[in-house]
Amino acid sequence: MSTNKPTKRDLVAELERADERVERAQERVDEFGEAELQRLADVYRRFTSVLERYEDEVTDDGGDVRTNIEFQSAIAEVTADVSDDLLLSETFEECDEHLQERWFNESHFEYVREQLEPVADLVERIEERDEALEAYSDARFRVRRRVRELEERIDELERLCRLGNADLDAPTERLRDPIEEYNEAVMEAFAEFRREASAREAVRFLDAMDAYPLVPFEQPDEELQSYIRNYPPGEETISTLLEYASYSHSKLDHYVDDPEKLTHVVSHKKTYLAGVDAEPLRVSWPPPSASTLEWRCRELTAAVNRFAPEVVEELRTVASLPRETDYERLRNSALSRAELTDEERDRIASGDVEAQLAEAREERDRLQEALGTFPER
Repeated sequence: MSTNKPTKRDLVAELERADERVERAQERVDEFGEAELQRLADVYRRFTSVLERYEDEVTDDGGDVRTNIEFQSAIAEVTADVSDDLLLSETFEECDEHLQERWFNESHFEYVREQLEPVADLVERIEERDEALEAYSDARFRVRRRVRELEERIDELERLCRLGNADLDAPTERLRDPIEEYNEAVMEAFAEFRREASAREAVRFLDAMDAYPLVPFEQPDEELQSYIRNYPPGEETISTLLEYASYSHSKLDHYVDDPEKLTHVVSHKKTYLAGVDAEPLRVSWPPPSASTLEWRCRELTAAVNRFAPEVVEELRTVASLPRETDYERLRNSALSRAELTDEERDRIASGDVEAQLAEAREERDRLQEALGTFPER
């Protein structure tokens, strides 16, 4: 059995067939009218539900009088709601009359179901139309899903083409050097801040960073924040708190008033506290797009200015790179050097990537056109 994915023509043809099926099924419904068939379907389903509910009981050795009467009453209740203008209304009346017996056997039910076959055929038109609509919806879903897959593939192929056209001889150090200088300065400044500031100051800084989504520091949980803000050990540095957390209860008793509280709160947060570093403050290499760098540098300036205003000057130099350099050319060169594999370079050189890109765009456009031709129903 073939495991190949459907081609673009398979998906479009499938959608076309599904649309034709809906049209045929809808025409069969329109022949008698949607509302009329729905009325008929409601009565038919109630009637056959009663048959199914009582058949085994009333045909088992003839049933008993009480059950038989219940069955006949239930049938009569459904029949009483059948109006004279209902399609094939006489069929239900005939079936009701046939079931006015004292005792029943399987032949009674066989006869009734035979009489109901024309009704079932009409009701089936509604069911066939609903099934056709569901199949049509499924076909459109498969087309939309394929379009999403193609969009992702096109983005990746465009990235490869862009990187493949990069100038590998471009002087990327014009970007790298200012970024490295800033990263080194901010890491050193944050290490000093962490070394000398109290845990309480550090928590205030981290709390302020919650307003800057492009400076992604993980926030301490509420219990740790509360402890550091309200208990005396919060005046110690993070390193001291971590050291306290490693002490035995008897040793810790010499340093804090409530050793059990510190052990409970800090010991369970050692991994978090040890991991608070300058990584969220660094600018990545290769660098982000010019627009991302602009917004990130704005938030980084607000963050760095809180603990190391002297480092902001290096950050301003980084922020000016898109304005003062051929940023996109240099960035693409850096990305190409860092991200392209040898296999990808070979594919680009052979023209394979551009051919695949053209094919993916053509398929996407064809599928999008099909979605416009066959809208949601």
